[in-house]
Amino acid sequence: MVRLKAARGIAKTAVERAHLVSCLAAALLTAGCQLRAEEAQMPAKKTVSAAAPITAAISPTAPATADVPDSLRLTPVPALTAVPDTLHRAIQQLHAALGPAAAALRPEVLEQACVGYLTLHPTGRIERAGLLAVADMDLPNTTERLWVIDLQNAQVIHRSLVAHGEGSGHLRARRFSNRESSACTSLGFYRTGATYDGIHGYSRRIEGLDKGQNANAFDRYVVLHAADYASPKYIEKYGHLGYSRGCPALPPEQFKDIIATLRVGSMLLVSGPGLASRWLDGGAAGRRFLQRGWR
Repeated sequence: MVRLKAARGIAKTAVERAHLVSCLAAALLTAGCQLRAEEAQMPAKKTVSAAAPITAAISPTAPATADVPDSLRLTPVPALTAVPDTLHRAIQQLHAALGPAAAALRPEVLEQACVGYLTLHPTGRIERAGLLAVADMDLPNTTERLWVIDLQNAQVIHRSLVAHGEGSGHLRARRFSNRESSACTSLGFYRTGATYDGIHGYSRRIEGLDKGQNANAFDRYVVLHAADYASPKYIEKYGHLGYSRGCPALPPEQFKDIIATLRVGSMLLVSGPGLASRWLDGGAAGRRFLQRGWR
């Protein structure tokens, strides 16, 4: 009888221990699910902080190091061929004269813009002389990567943030498309068109001049317009800009001045990895520069 009671006691203890283990396991499983659920609800981790601007980490003059994340490593810009030394030196001098406002504008991208301007202007596709705008979409969207430049006075008139299409990537634009439903940014040279009041308010149409790269921009309604997601406040909140459907969207605080400056017939270059254009003709640009300078 004593042995039977002892056996029952041992069995009861074993059952209680098993129940306790089961409860602990359930509690841990529930806690783990709640943790994963909370992580899923948390906003994405900020890529930048107000104390350490991302521009400091991607200085175009600083050599790439192991400390720079892959997401911030800029794509090398291929050198243009047949650019005469005279024009090459003139572009270098222009870059230096533009001063600190153009420090983040890579010389190779400025050369693309200048060569395209000098090649396009004589064709009549670009009527506005001495002015160009260039957006380097390889730079993170947390940087002011759009410049409007007065060539004759060697002056940066405007510098601002600019958003890329949601189909092109997160922090930097890495995919580009000319397709209607791609929601991507399109690379290439553009001519600015007329202004209008649309769903984004005061906007300016732009016409793509590179067949196969941005020729559908007008039909896609890729335009210059303002967007709240293209503002410094948006970066402070989310760590990056929001995304357009392919438009180079501008900060609400600056868009009117930029759109007004880029009057009908001005040139805009949207540069990025894979840019190829018939207007990047170094020889033609060099001949034009010898004849007329930046006029």
